[in-house]
Amino acid sequence: MTKFQKCIYLLVAVLSLTSCANLKKAIYFDNIPNSQFKSNLENLEPVLRENDLLSISVSSLNPDATQMFNPTNSSETAKNNEKRAPEYLIDEEGNIRFPFLGKIKAAGKTKQDLREGITNELIKRKLLVEPIVNIRYLNFKISVLGEVGNPSVLTIPSEKVSLLEALSLAGDATIYAQRDNMLLIREENGIKELTRIDLTSDEIFTSPNYYLKSNDIIYVQPNKSKVASTSRLIIWLPVIFSALSFGIIALRL
Repeated sequence: MTKFQKCIYLLVAVLSLTSCANLKKAIYFDNIPNSQFKSNLENLEPVLRENDLLSISVSSLNPDATQMFNPTNSSETAKNNEKRAPEYLIDEEGNIRFPFLGKIKAAGKTKQDLREGITNELIKRKLLVEPIVNIRYLNFKISVLGEVGNPSVLTIPSEKVSLLEALSLAGDATIYAQRDNMLLIREENGIKELTRIDLTSDEIFTSPNYYLKSNDIIYVQPNKSKVASTSRLIIWLPVIFSALSFGIIALRL
């Protein structure tokens, strides 16, 4: 066996040490039988907060009367030239300013609460007959970071996303992810809640955290194999480079 071949074998051995992983911990829902789980849809609608951006449109039996509550947005979609519904940013005091109704408290309410409030005011002031108020959340977003294929901030137009869908949109967890110890960071009423999630168990399907809320953060931690392999790689890098250099010198001799 030549010196160069020995160097190659040494290099392969070093690299193999850095590529170990626990297969069982890399599998979602390991050994879960056929099952049925009832979806937990309670409290999915988020509570509005300062700096939330809302789209609010109003319709009624009288289109002309309704028009004044739908001021034209200067930005139009280039593709189909349709005007967007008016957008309202909740200010630092938790209010929006709505045509003819003035300042309306929005922070601390759900979309349904705000929708009912605007509808009742339009009827109470006899501004519209049988108004229909539609509210959409324009900045419903989820952050996914850590050991995933594409760490990113995800905007969710449907305003409903599960933890599994969020991971999929972020490129899924890598082979080095701790699927049994993911971290969910959620802020509600000024309090940050940290919850550990195990995706190797079927408990996630009945968990209130299966569906995410706006501004949730998912952190996917690296497993011990990734940490150990990174440490070993740092330690063995000088050896690898020395072996490569030695192999090049051997070839020249």
